[in-house]
Amino acid sequence: MSYSRWHASGNVYLIGEEPLGAADVRRRVGDADGMLEVKARGRDWVEVAVWNPDGSQAEMSGNGTRIAARWLCELTGADIVTVRVGEREVVCRMLASPFVEQRLPYSVGEAGSAAGVRFVPVDVGNPHAVVEDDPARITELGPAIESDAQFPNRTNVQVARRKDDSTIEARVWERGVGETASSGTSAIAVAAALGAHDVKISFPGGDLHVRLEDGNAYLSGTAERRPALVSQP
Repeated sequence: MSYSRWHASGNVYLIGEEPLGAADVRRRVGDADGMLEVKARGRDWVEVAVWNPDGSQAEMSGNGTRIAARWLCELTGADIVTVRVGEREVVCRMLASPFVEQRLPYSVGEAGSAAGVRFVPVDVGNPHAVVEDDPARITELGPAIESDAQFPNRTNVQVARRKDDSTIEARVWERGVGETASSGTSAIAVAAALGAHDVKISFPGGDLHVRLEDGNAYLSGTAERRPALVSQP
């Protein structure tokens, strides 16, 4: 099985068109943050399943869908690509390579508490719990909040704080993965939870730009192919 290796702001995914199961993913994912199974495609649309390293599937991935869009662009030359994940769609516009802008809807819920801290829940097609605190606390708060009883299907967790008027620094703990270098939907969740409508989210893996407008988030970041083609037995 051959999957190409891509990265988006520090997140690494393998993408290919061969069918996968949970056992296949656990055996073949290696050091990547996940796998993108292309289930169907046309010239300007692609349907993918987003697999976590533990063999579970994610409802959505901002970085993953950005990779899928750039992957299809390389094949067909499409400037605008719709990426489908289950019943959800992400519209992606190619910018100067390797940048891609995505449009995703989001919603903010009522604040709650878990692990002794306040969090703001944000839905970006997948669940997030955003804590405003020192990002270094992610290794403490991430696993505790992810598995809190109020989240029967677990949740992604972000710990973030404002660096200045235009920048928020953040770290992310992803369900089924653990801490990752960055996350596209997490960037949107952080901006929405902290009420920042035009901001750079600075993750350890790189920066993402988020603009919030009328219930939609416009997320800009990179998606690049790694040089080597990964052949999976």
